[in-house]
Amino acid sequence: MAELTVQEKDLIYALDIGTRSVVGVVGRPVGDRLKVLDVELAEHGKRAMMDGQIDDIRQVAGLAKTVTQRLEDRLGVHLERVCVAAAGRALRTQVGSFTLELPEEQSIDQEEISRLEAGAVSAAEEALQGDGEARRQMFLVGYTVAQYRLDNYPLNNLLYHTGRKVEADVVATFLPGEVVESLYAAMRAADLQVASMTLEPIAAMNAAIPAELRLLNLALVDIGAGTTDIALCRDGSVVGYTMATVAGDEVTEAIMRAFLVDFKTAEEIKRALGESEELIRCRNILGQEERVAVPEVVQAIQEPMEKLADAIAKQILSVNNTAPSAVFLAGGGSKLTGLREQVAEKLEMDEKRVAIAGNNFALSAFSDSLELERPEYATPLGIAISAGLGLLNDSYVVLLNGQSAKLFRNGVLTLRDILLMNGYSYADMVGKTGKSLTLTVDGKRMVLRGEPAVPAVLEVNGEDAALSAVIHAGDQIHFVPARGGEDAHRTLGELLGPGFYGTALVNNVQAPLDIRLSQGDVILTMRQAAPIPPAQAAPAPAPQSDPVRPAPPAVPAQGGRELHLFLNGEPLTLPIKDNDAPYYLMDLLEYSGIDFENLDRAVRLEVNGQERGFQHQLKEQDSVSIQLV
Repeated sequence: MAELTVQEKDLIYALDIGTRSVVGVVGRPVGDRLKVLDVELAEHGKRAMMDGQIDDIRQVAGLAKTVTQRLEDRLGVHLERVCVAAAGRALRTQVGSFTLELPEEQSIDQEEISRLEAGAVSAAEEALQGDGEARRQMFLVGYTVAQYRLDNYPLNNLLYHTGRKVEADVVATFLPGEVVESLYAAMRAADLQVASMTLEPIAAMNAAIPAELRLLNLALVDIGAGTTDIALCRDGSVVGYTMATVAGDEVTEAIMRAFLVDFKTAEEIKRALGESEELIRCRNILGQEERVAVPEVVQAIQEPMEKLADAIAKQILSVNNTAPSAVFLAGGGSKLTGLREQVAEKLEMDEKRVAIAGNNFALSAFSDSLELERPEYATPLGIAISAGLGLLNDSYVVLLNGQSAKLFRNGVLTLRDILLMNGYSYADMVGKTGKSLTLTVDGKRMVLRGEPAVPAVLEVNGEDAALSAVIHAGDQIHFVPARGGEDAHRTLGELLGPGFYGTALVNNVQAPLDIRLSQGDVILTMRQAAPIPPAQAAPAPAPQSDPVRPAPPAVPAQGGRELHLFLNGEPLTLPIKDNDAPYYLMDLLEYSGIDFENLDRAVRLEVNGQERGFQHQLKEQDSVSIQLV
């Protein structure tokens, strides 16, 4: 066996991993078209794909390996880099909004816009996560900005405008992480490195509808076995994609039921419909040889085919709002007899404006020996055309922290785009300041700020880079996510300071100084003069003129009987406590009529005209004042 040569840089290898088959295309750009050197197709032995999603990674990898080896043997080239596409079935679209408050009024540059859009995309992803505890990794496919606002004024472009508050609303499209990872895992198992990834509807459009035709409002409908992917263009660019859950398998299953045949035989009958035979030979599940009349098969598939046409029309109208100027049907299901006419009828279009894709393939691709105009080649050919002709800027390898980055979008890619596409969030890029701690202290609101974030490390090819930096083929990105700042925290003692002497209530309960305060706590302090240490106390001066008078007899504590006193000028009698325990000033708070849970001012506590603390013990006939200051 001859030794295989290395895959040259410009040699494009594309794989279309479909529900029914795997198709490989090898080619290289020649001028402004792709020269296709070879095509290989192999069908799954059993269902390894469910509605475009990989179910059995090993089986898909094995079939991909088979296709690769056949192409390698014929071309004499070791294929190691592959371009692939993800099915549109799992696409999730979500609106996200973000506001960026700038420290002062300033001119808005590209970096602020990048931060703003990254925040809005992250908000859209958060909205998709739902209320479940386990986060689902989502990969950004693309987004469009629906609206900018500067200081509440709507704008189409923020660049170089001056203001302080900027806002953005985006419509972002994501693929769930398991869809992307299963495709990458299958390629790794097939000993292939993913050089680029795009979406199947975008790839098919790049083959069927060249860029120069996209000024018109056109729809590309790629009808596979498990899914029907739809892309729409207008004014020169792709404006939306959607999908229908109805596809070719529904037609095959109708044939199975009508003629009692297995899935493989039903597929063969479906393919034979396009031929001129009046009778189709087959064997049913009972082992009986049969000849099925073509009109009978056509009749059997009318219901699922009408359902398919209806689903296609509804999805096109949901994105486009009206019938497009023309519709191109691609994929194996597009060849169903009568489907083109039914789609035109459902969209209320002239039948001439609904066509089978393939006629335009020659504008972007050619071959010296292969017939390329088959509609089922739309996606595999489109993947190869997209990569080979640079129609997707994701058709090159960019390293992110030493690994190939996952790339999806059309057009110029920035550092921000690549980080978002690889599962990083706005917080990872910019970092979040720690949460503030808001307290009410003696009726006054106090906000303690959290610590600032530790900035992210953003380097491209060893040099510091901004989020708005444009990334090129071969660039190496080093990224260390930002670390959020520590949330503000205080104990009661830290809040009041070392000079505080007295007592304090936290949410109407006396608290120790080492208690950790929580968001929204209400603190009420009763300060007292600090005691003078005995060594520093000055001797009391002897009275000079007043005669010495005997001290008044001490008023005994209430022990064993009711306590009679005055509260805010009104007499108050307190019952005997259990175990004859004494009463303290804090016991009278509930009798004061003050709502301590909703204080907006400080409270002053006095006993017999002197300011006292919560733990002051009350005596018979004391006059107590508890008043808002």
